[in-house]
Amino acid sequence: MGCCASQNADSKASRLARWRSTGIVALRDAKLKSFPDEVLDLDRSVRTLDLTHNRLVEIPLEISKLINMQRLILADNLIERLPVNLGKLQTLKVMTLDRNHIMSLPDECNILLY
Repeated sequence: MGCCASQNADSKASRLARWRSTGIVALRDAKLKSFPDEVLDLDRSVRTLDLTHNRLVEIPLEISKLINMQRLILADNLIERLPVNLGKLQTLKVMTLDRNHIMSLPDECNILLY
């Protein structure tokens, strides 16, 4: 059992190191039901976040910590609304939200529109 716990810790550390070095966090089809907290710890490193095809219902306010994010891909989840501070992500160029339950964008996101 200690062996497996050690391997999990190593794989998590390796995954975090890879995300930090590439700036790409790809968690497509990961069967996630909640936003992964470890992504928020990468703050300035994240340029692309792909959470496509999971079971996410909400996105945390702390997503605004990812200030260098350029691509946010949240397609095919169960998201009903977006955090109001998403508009603080001034480097965001692409946001994909199709196949969710979002009816409207927060007014604060108007700053993101060209």
